[in-house]
Amino acid sequence: MKIKRKNFFLEVVIGIFAVYASVLVLLFIFQRNLMYHPEENNYFGDRLEVDIEKVYINTSDNLNLLGWFHKKDLKKFKTIVYFHGNAGKLENRIHKLNHFKDMNVNFLILAWRGFSGNEGKPSEQGLYVDGSSAIAWLKNLGLNEEDIILYGESLGTGIATHLAQQNDYAGLVLETPFTSMVEAAKNFYPYIPVGFLLRDKYKNDKKIKNINIPVLVMHGEADQIVPFWMGKKIYEMANQPKYSYFTKYDDHMMEYDKNLVLALNDFFRSLN
Repeated sequence: MKIKRKNFFLEVVIGIFAVYASVLVLLFIFQRNLMYHPEENNYFGDRLEVDIEKVYINTSDNLNLLGWFHKKDLKKFKTIVYFHGNAGKLENRIHKLNHFKDMNVNFLILAWRGFSGNEGKPSEQGLYVDGSSAIAWLKNLGLNEEDIILYGESLGTGIATHLAQQNDYAGLVLETPFTSMVEAAKNFYPYIPVGFLLRDKYKNDKKIKNINIPVLVMHGEADQIVPFWMGKKIYEMANQPKYSYFTKYDDHMMEYDKNLVLALNDFFRSLN
């Protein structure tokens, strides 16, 4: 009887381990499907109120990426390079971009590989290439680093932070930034060894220390996806000059209300 119980217990343990191992294998294989959501569109129906030109940016690995370019005056005003988050098309950011029409800025928003009809599959290294290609495209128009403001939204903060290291861009905006993708993933998968499995780690906390340009960090305490403490930590780790726009009630997609727009506009004006 005791032997049967031991065998039963052993079979249960082996079964649990087998199921857990299978889950880890599936997570490893499909992790990028869980991280990148090009077809998830939560914001739609907004009318574009700012003039844009659709442009195509060639990457160093021969992809042509869709971008929207708004040009007021490249010599007179700074140009924002907007790196969007892990979900949806460019149209999902119209409600934000419309506010830029009343600011003295130009902007280029880039759709990542695999997003907005672009070819390719997203990955950390691939998105770094995409971001660098957008910068190169602007430099071909005669812009220098000091003419460019990097703006990262959520996942896009990983690319913006990476590119801002040891460079002399005019400024850096981080909207709902995470410390690292490993820590962000642990928030959703506390019983999974994400540090071991995760391919795309986006180590913002290691890179923010290497940035010596003005930084604005924006985050809401009610964020249910990237915990507020991560944005606060990124702000604390950032070098001076640094500024923050923290709110009590904003969730992950921050409300582009008059207070946020004012904070952005003040930051942009300080860079001229």
